[in-house]
Amino acid sequence: MKPIVYTAFALWASFVYAEIRFTRVTDAAGIQFRHFNGATGEKHLVETMGGGVAFFDYDNDGHLDIYFVNGAPLAVGEVSNPDPLQPINRLYQNNGDGTFSDVTQHAGVGDTGYGIGCCVADYDNDGDSDLFVTNYGQNVLYRNNGNGTFTDVATDAGIAGEPRFSAGCAFADYDNDGWLDLVVVNYVSVDLKTAPDCSQDGIPAYCRPEDFAPEPDVLYRNNGDGTFTDVTQDTGIATLGRGLGAVWTDVDNDNRLDLYIANDREPNFLYRNNADGTFTELGELHGIARNEHGDVESSMGIDTADADNDGDFDVILTHYQAETNTLYQNDGNGIFWDITAQSRLSEPTLLPLAWGTGFVDFDNDGWLDLFFANGHLHNNISELEEIGVYKQQNQLFRNRGDGVYTDISGLSGEGLLIEKSSRGAVFGDYDNDGDLDILVTNINDPPDLLRNDTPSVHGWLSVKLIGKKSNRDGIGAKVTLQNGDMRLLREVKSGGSYLSQNAQQLLVGLGTADRIDRVVVRWQSGVQDVIENVKGNQVLTIREGEGIILD
Repeated sequence: MKPIVYTAFALWASFVYAEIRFTRVTDAAGIQFRHFNGATGEKHLVETMGGGVAFFDYDNDGHLDIYFVNGAPLAVGEVSNPDPLQPINRLYQNNGDGTFSDVTQHAGVGDTGYGIGCCVADYDNDGDSDLFVTNYGQNVLYRNNGNGTFTDVATDAGIAGEPRFSAGCAFADYDNDGWLDLVVVNYVSVDLKTAPDCSQDGIPAYCRPEDFAPEPDVLYRNNGDGTFTDVTQDTGIATLGRGLGAVWTDVDNDNRLDLYIANDREPNFLYRNNADGTFTELGELHGIARNEHGDVESSMGIDTADADNDGDFDVILTHYQAETNTLYQNDGNGIFWDITAQSRLSEPTLLPLAWGTGFVDFDNDGWLDLFFANGHLHNNISELEEIGVYKQQNQLFRNRGDGVYTDISGLSGEGLLIEKSSRGAVFGDYDNDGDLDILVTNINDPPDLLRNDTPSVHGWLSVKLIGKKSNRDGIGAKVTLQNGDMRLLREVKSGGSYLSQNAQQLLVGLGTADRIDRVVVRWQSGVQDVIENVKGNQVLTIREGEGIILD
């Protein structure tokens, strides 16, 4: 295990701490969505698993919009006359003044299937963001028409697939051809008509994931003409697991995107990119499949980032009650070490049941903090076990910059005191004020839009990428901010957290610095853009091979 070195950046940041504070503004923002899980009392596992959400700018106006994935009625048998007021997914347009408007009907994205998760990317490189929705049933691909509307093209694009219990998804250009491919992570095989009764001593209870057979994941290669080809078998993405979370990242710094899949009660997968169109599953060998005790865990959410500012990407995974959330440190060669205990995350994350997560610098001090969205699976957990509650407080851990995280959940404003059964969590600067806000979804409850009201004592830099030879979103590109010996590394990603999509535009905290010596963008194509002497507190738009451009 490598030593943890923090000295250079710690001096640069000067450890000026701001009081991190969040305020719930859901109602004031005009968001009237309420998640619906279709629970009938029969305890179908699917009722517990949804809650995906996306922060993305669908209309290219510079403001983050919101897409909520919703459930649907769970009826055994055919429904001949569906309710016209049945729950649907919802798209909210950011009005640019702190409020949002429901534009679902006009945009044509109100899917009525049983929604689980979503991911976003410009898969056809036409300059606007498209949307993929995973369902318990048929999945949906909404192509952005560029005029405020979308068209479901899943069947024409060749990715409708067989109806399954799909969960996580993520776009990435795994073969470096400039077109974004798509992985769809499937969970378990559940038939509502034949699902077992998993009551405990006569008390209704949801079944365990082990009570159902795992479903195979699917990798679709983008053909560059609006269609995709299923290359799962050809590429080696064929290991069976009960998958939930998915994220692409470059584990070993070879400029090829590797794939993490978070599995529930199964070893997690790490598919290393062989650079020849195939992958090798190396989770066990690389130390990421199990925790330090050799135990498989109930992995739900996942994120990757350079948490210790040492130039490689580390991993956080969220887990079930009585399992800690697990922090894995990358040794620089793609080998991982479980440092949960050393980071002081073990005890405070042991009892909560966590789902959505993210490495996020909430106070712009240059160190990535950790957020966990918590909530139990059983709404009657008090009848089943002596410990555990259904509605739980979410958690925020400040990165001290010395390898230790401090739980500041109770000290971060009323927005962090809410108790619900949370699932998805995404992060982005929805009000364009230079800090990262949080959006949390909750089972059978309204969401919580948490505005970041942390005092502005640190600088920031926002970076928007436009690819030319690489995919237009710049997914897979690495952005490094350099000041003397200091290096801050960030990566543009699709997927992550729990079934959700974060804002892809990067916002990087600068600590006490007010400018950056160099901003270096390394694109997947191999092109490198370098911008020198960059002033802080601004948005940089960088086009591949051209450097800074004006919006």
